[in-house]
Amino acid sequence: MSEVDAVVFDTDGVLLATAVRHAAAWKTAFDGCLTQWRPSPSGEPPRAFDAVREYRDLVDGRSRLDGVRAFLASRHIDLPPGTPRDPPGCATVHAVAARKEQIFSEALRTRGVDVFDDVRPTLRRLRETGVRCAAVSASRHARLLLEVTRLDGLFDAVVDGQDAAALALPGKPDPALFLEAAARLGTDPARAAVVEDALVGVEAGHRGRFHLVVGLDRDDDAHTDEALLAHGAHLVLPGLTGLPAALEDGRP
Repeated sequence: MSEVDAVVFDTDGVLLATAVRHAAAWKTAFDGCLTQWRPSPSGEPPRAFDAVREYRDLVDGRSRLDGVRAFLASRHIDLPPGTPRDPPGCATVHAVAARKEQIFSEALRTRGVDVFDDVRPTLRRLRETGVRCAAVSASRHARLLLEVTRLDGLFDAVVDGQDAAALALPGKPDPALFLEAAARLGTDPARAAVVEDALVGVEAGHRGRFHLVVGLDRDDDAHTDEALLAHGAHLVLPGLTGLPAALEDGRP
């Protein structure tokens, strides 16, 4: 693996099967507010949040605040920003973000989180070959979830939402989170790979000039593959099992 000596992994949807819960939490948060934001004179309900397409295109991989802003902009809805002290609700950007956080946190408490079957074997294979690994997430939950699932011991560095807040790092598609992870691994992005399932994530890897940007499409959907490639992925894999071979191939 002469071209790549480090890999930066996104967490949700790549390592942990939390993407579906994030999507469900966003849907509950947005749908419960839409009638307040856009009351219909005819009594017809507003168009509900699409937990597949809009989740992928607007909120997946972004921080909560950026996700709220992107969704509101897509629906031409203006809300005041509010403050971090706003309770969960619909009146401000911060309130909607807190609403989503409340719903997602409850889902984690009641249902826990699963690790994809291909994660541990792949991480162990990479460690055996001397490739350093980092986990990155815009979520403040990521570090705790990696500890709970006992994945933390397989990573040389972790950068999560709490780090992003403390360091004032902008969210994806800005590459700041990935670049911070590469710095903590002691490697240059030109000798590192990024593995991402979110469109803004692969775009961030592309902007950060990482040697290899791998799009992950666990649903093996042709439209998703095309979108990941269009946003900057060098290749798309259906799972992590093929990652070591892709690194040895030395693309792009």
